[in-house]
Amino acid sequence: MASARVPDAERYETLKHELAEIGLIRRGSLVRRMVRCGKPGCRCQASKPQLHGPYYQWTRKLQGKTVTLRVNRDEAKLLRKWIDNGRRLDRLVRQMEKIAYRLTEKLRRDAAGKPQS
Repeated sequence: MASARVPDAERYETLKHELAEIGLIRRGSLVRRMVRCGKPGCRCQASKPQLHGPYYQWTRKLQGKTVTLRVNRDEAKLLRKWIDNGRRLDRLVRQMEKIAYRLTEKLRRDAAGKPQS
């Protein structure tokens, strides 16, 4: 988080540069699962189970519906980076909106106090 001493306009410019550095983005969530298969006598059914996996699942909304896709470990690494980029983008935009609000409010108040030409 930026220091309170950094002027809003300067912080806004810094955020714009950070925004330009974000790579590819994806939305959704990624989970790593260990599962039981349900077959009698399988190692996953033992008293000290050895679960199958890990399996990776990527879940996201697509045209208003929840879609889940199983992905391999390498795809999961890529998706994790892209999902993190998307979340970073959201954080940066929220910060920019807060700062822009303060800046535009100041400009609006200054304009309201000045006579129109």
